[in-house]
Order: sequence, then C-alpha cells, then structure tokens
Amino acid sequence: MPQPTPDAELRVLVIGAGTGGLCLAHGLRRAGIDVQVFERDATRADGLHGYRVGIDPDGSRALRDCLPPELYDTFVATCAKAPEYVNFLTEKRAELLSVGGFTSDDPDPVDSEKSVSRMTLRQVLLTGVEDVVSFGKVFTHYTEEPDGRVTAHFEDGTSATGTVLVAADGSNSRVRRQYLPHAELKALGPIGITGKVPLTPETRALLTPKMQRGISMVYAPHAYFCIFHVMEFPWDEGGRPKTGIGSADAELLESWPGLTYDNSRDYVDWGLVTQSRQLPANVMEMKSPDLYRLVAERTTDWHPDFRRLFALADPNSCFPINIRTSVPIPQWETTRITLLGDAIHTMTPGRGVGANTALRDARLLCRKLVQARDGELPLLEAIRQYETTMIDYAFDAVRKSARSGGGSGPSAPVVGRALLGLLRTAMRIVNHLPAVKNKMAEGHRSYRGHGREE
Repeated sequence: MPQPTPDAELRVLVIGAGTGGLCLAHGLRRAGIDVQVFERDATRADGLHGYRVGIDPDGSRALRDCLPPELYDTFVATCAKAPEYVNFLTEKRAELLSVGGFTSDDPDPVDSEKSVSRMTLRQVLLTGVEDVVSFGKVFTHYTEEPDGRVTAHFEDGTSATGTVLVAADGSNSRVRRQYLPHAELKALGPIGITGKVPLTPETRALLTPKMQRGISMVYAPHAYFCIFHVMEFPWDEGGRPKTGIGSADAELLESWPGLTYDNSRDYVDWGLVTQSRQLPANVMEMKSPDLYRLVAERTTDWHPDFRRLFALADPNSCFPINIRTSVPIPQWETTRITLLGDAIHTMTPGRGVGANTALRDARLLCRKLVQARDGELPLLEAIRQYETTMIDYAFDAVRKSARSGGGSGPSAPVVGRALLGLLRTAMRIVNHLPAVKNKMAEGHRSYRGHGREE
C-alpha cells in the first residue's frame, strides 16, 4: 500500500470560475482536497458567457465523475431539448441537407448529446461550492515561494498561497501570459456576430419544423455563414417546472437554488460569421444596436423569416466574437503551475468540443492530483502525466477544429463563391443517400465520444 507523501495536504488554487475550473473544484472537493477558486466577475450572475453549449459524452462523463450525484442529476434535468437534426440550408431557407441520428439512442444519460445554456451550466457548477469561490478577484501575477508553493496575487491587494496553481482563466489567461509567454493565440480571419431571440409563438412560426427540432446552418453567398440553435428548457417563464416533465426532474428543479440566478428562458440563438475583411474595422468595439443594423444590412436578400428573426432579437443580446485558436506548442517543463481549458487550448467552434475538452481536462487533472495526495505518484509526476495526456488530445482537437471552422480550407463554414456552388451541390446529392448520411452521423458520434469510456 503506497504511503501518503508530503503532498497529502494539497491546497489547489484555481484561477477562473469557468466550466473546467468549477468542474475541477467539485472533483477535488469530493476527494477531500482543499481547493479555492478565484473569479474576476463580481457575482455569480455577472458576465455574458455566451448562449448555448453542446455537452457530448466526454463532457458528461467528466461531470458525472466530478459532481456529487444529485448535482449531476440536476445538470441533466436543466438541459434543453437535445437536437434531433442537423440541417444545412441556403439563405433562402431551402434545404440542402438534413441529417438525423446525431444523438445516441442509448438511454444512459451520460452517453448522449445535451444542449445547455451557458448561464445555466454556470449556475449548476456554482451550486455547492459557493464557500470556496471568491468573486471580484482579478488575478495579476503569481510568485513562487522558496518552499515550492505558489502565491497568486490580485488587483485588490490580496493574495493566496497553495501547493498547485491551475490556470482556468480562459483564452486571455493572465496566468498563461506569465507562465508560457510563447503560447500564442492566432486570429484566423472570421468574425462572428451572435444574438438571442425569445422563442415565442411568433418566432417559432419563422422556423421550419426541422429547424425547430435541431441545429441549422446557413451557407450563403459572399462568404457568409449563419447557425441557429433552438433552446427549449424544462421550466416556464416564471421559472417553474413545465407540465409534462418527469416528477423526479420537477422535484430537482424546484429544490435547485441555482435557478434563482439564471435568466435563461426558451430562445433561439444565432451566429452570423464572415471574414473580418468584409466587416467594419471597428466591429469588435460595436455594441448591440449597431451590430443589429450591420446584420440587417448584410442580409437584405435573405429569406424574410430569417431577417425577422434577426430583427426580433433581444436588443441587448448581441456581441461580436473574434474567432481565434491556440497555436500548439511543445510540452513545457512541469512545475506546480498547470493549465486547463481555453487557458491553454482555445479552439474554434468548428467541432463544438471546446467546453467538453475543458471538462475532460478537469476530470483527468483531478484524478492525477488525487493520486499525488494518496502517495501513488509524486506531485510533479502527476502533473506531468496530466499535461502529457492533455496536450495530446487537446491540441489534436485544436488542429481539427481549425480545419473544420477556422475560416480556411474547403471544409470551413466561411467559403467563397467558387466553393459555395460545389458545396451546395454535394449536400443536395448526399441528402438523397441515406447510407452516406448514416455514416456522417456515426462519424460525428464517434468523434464526440459516444460509446467511449476512459
């Protein structure tokens, strides 16, 4: 039986209360390891953290293993309806290709695709760790102590010292800038403008039946691309469980305090993407009203129902996104400072696995730190094993996501006129080939971890 090492009294400092950082905090706390999370937002309801996130089986496994069982059940209960179709359309709303079967028929809730509001997921992950999360803590820098510990310093003049410092502070990570200054982010060219439309009888009527039941992507001329997600939650406008959901889910929702902080109600979120050269130079500084006017100007020949969806959007919901990617780097020397999620492997939304990869990081790092605490591995070896494995799968996802949705290459959403005709023709052909569509769905499920256990 291995004997506990001096690392038995681990204290882990997590910078950033994002998806990966909070999942790690839950896992460490369940394992009895002291953890503290430091978040720059002033309260748990602050910040615009985006709209939809798709949780695949890799992400679900991480949440299942790190969260307390009752909180994982709450997470499942708060998910929106899973998409049944992935649709490809023209800007005139004509169907090019529609593929079902992207979700698993497995009744196991872990091995399935889930649609979640980012704010809802944040509230789920903050539930039960309120006492270890400090808000309003803007990280400035860290120092390494003579005894090997690490001290994090904050703008308010306070500091905290721990055995391990974990950077979970997102794409603009200040920890990464200090620790790995050569790890760069690269803008790939596309800019996204995203907005949210309440799902009402009026807006629902603007969607085709398949659009109402899935994710829809529009390939348009002049290198424009748009994606629509329909999000329907198990609670109503008043925050009460909807009739027709299971009694167990209703009970979970009624007893879940996180709903108090969550303003998510049924909606359609959309994102319009094109190359930055086609947009005003100051697009990243533009606010909602000007962004909506810009979207209206650039979609004058689109289907009237699409234009109406843009016009009915929440007036304060629009923001621009500069689509960037991490540049993979060789493995670095291991210390008591490590990174997870976007802090080290920001990826484009091309494959929709960014949040899931962060959750996978959290699960793996938690396991390795538990092994260090239990004397099964020296601390630095535990961190080294985590980083070696994480670098392999995460940078692979970075490269594949860039090819799929970075705005370069024939498979990117933003395509030029020459490719658009070929792409549309190919999609129309595939739409009449069920075997090919089934193979596409199988490949998608495999990539997103269906049926895989680690």
